[in-house]
Amino acid sequence: MMKHIFQKGNDPSKPTLLLLHGTGGTEQDLLPLTEMIDSDANVLSVRGNVSENGMPRFFKRLAEGVFDEEDLVYRTNELNTFLDEAAEKYTFDRNNILAIGYSNGANIAASLLFHYQDALKGAILHHPMVPRRGINLPDLTGKHVFIAAGTNDPICSSQESEELLSLLEGAGAKVELHWENKGHQLTGGEVEAARNWYLTL
Repeated sequence: MMKHIFQKGNDPSKPTLLLLHGTGGTEQDLLPLTEMIDSDANVLSVRGNVSENGMPRFFKRLAEGVFDEEDLVYRTNELNTFLDEAAEKYTFDRNNILAIGYSNGANIAASLLFHYQDALKGAILHHPMVPRRGINLPDLTGKHVFIAAGTNDPICSSQESEELLSLLEGAGAKVELHWENKGHQLTGGEVEAARNWYLTL
C-alpha cells in the first residue's frame, strides 16, 4: 500500500478525486483543492514512494525534466495496482476516478493515461510534461482531461503542453488547455478554471 489519506464523500455518484502532489510535497498538499473542485466527492490523496534528497516524488528522474523511463513505467504500474486495492478497500467505483495532479503528480497521472486505458476516467493536470514519447497510447475515447499551463513556465515549455494536448487528443480524449500568464506555480486562477471545467462534465 502507498501512504495515503482517504476521505469518504457525501455523494457516491461523484468521481473519487485522486490527489497527486508535486516534488517535495505530501498527501496533505492538495487537499484544499478538493473543497474548490467538489466537496461532495471521495478523496484519495497519495504520497509518492520515491525520495529525492528527502523529497517525496512519484518516480525517479535523471535530471530536471529528464525522466527515468524504466522507473516511470514501474511506478505507474505500482500506482495503478494501488488504485485497484484502494477501490476494493474503501468500496468506491474503480471506473470513476478523476486525478488531480500538480507537476510531478500531474506527470504520473498523465502516465496512467498513457499506459492504462481504464486507470482514470479523467484528469486535471497542473503543469504536466509529456511522460513518454514514441509509445502507442490506449484508446482514450470518453476521457476528459484539463491541462493548466504557464506561459512563462521554466520547467515545462508551452510546446510541451501543446504536444501533450495533441497526443491525448490523438488517442481520443477530450482535452481543454488553459493558459495562465505565470510560471510553474499552482495559481488560484487555474484552480478556478479547473473547477469550471469540472462542473461541465
